[in-house]
Amino acid sequence: MDDEFLARAIELAEQGRGTTHPNPVVGAVVVAGEEIVGEGWHALQGGPHAEVDALAAAGAKARGATVYVTLEPCAHHGSTPPCAGALIEARVAGVVAGQLDPHPDHGGGLAQLEQAGIEVELAEGEIAFRCRQQIEEWRTWVTELRPFVTYKVAVSLDGRVAMPDSRWVSGDDSRRLVHLLRAATDAVAVGMGTVRWENPRLDARGVPVVRQPRRLAFGRGPLPDGSELELRSGNLREELEALAADDVQSLLLEGGPTLAAAFLEQDLVDKLLVFVAPKLAGDGSGMLAGLSAPIALARLESRPIGDDVVIQGYVHEP
Repeated sequence: MDDEFLARAIELAEQGRGTTHPNPVVGAVVVAGEEIVGEGWHALQGGPHAEVDALAAAGAKARGATVYVTLEPCAHHGSTPPCAGALIEARVAGVVAGQLDPHPDHGGGLAQLEQAGIEVELAEGEIAFRCRQQIEEWRTWVTELRPFVTYKVAVSLDGRVAMPDSRWVSGDDSRRLVHLLRAATDAVAVGMGTVRWENPRLDARGVPVVRQPRRLAFGRGPLPDGSELELRSGNLREELEALAADDVQSLLLEGGPTLAAAFLEQDLVDKLLVFVAPKLAGDGSGMLAGLSAPIALARLESRPIGDDVVIQGYVHEP
């Protein structure tokens, strides 16, 4: 397997970002020898899937070729015919999938292809993780029946979530990235403590926005006069399941230490984004209001953003 072809399929998949919901983004390339002869991606919900798009671009060159696709070809008949059947009909020689389809009703495509005499391979290692990571929200939505939850927090170098002499902990670049994150997520949430203290808007501002996220407050009301947030006062897991049933696949949690700890205690956080500013607060609340047990993070990585550093880690690796 050549990882560069799957890497190209990942790039192609991103062209469907924002237009395939609630379907995942998927990319595919058709390779004859060492040459890409067809490329495709899932562009619109209800439209052709990536494999069908790539096969159409390859035409007769698809026969005997290998198809690299970021997600296992579907074996079910939904709004479009199954991609496994299209690959069999095109008489491709092999299919390399970046990941198995975790949907309980849609998997089995590789098995169908293998039964038809097509050589199949499942990616491993870093490239496989990148394929899963690309659709981590959708994977959680279809397997856990709740949104994928990212906890975002800004802290000083000594771990405080507020500065005594400033409204902001992080810098301008970090705050712009947060607005980009809001624009890319289905819902943004805080707790009622944050609502009473700041009365936040939680919308995406100063960045390109196709669709504003739903803006939520978890906890007991009432909301302040003029607040445009949705109040969610029930059990956290049940509230997340209700949001998922309403096609909310991703939730950016911007709540304070109490709400963040509650989500973590109930194992409802999937990823952490910690923006660390080069400041010392000296006093104040930490990023969590206490946990009953340590939580290990996987795939920890960091990068500079302006004067800050953003650290990312997974509680639940996709």
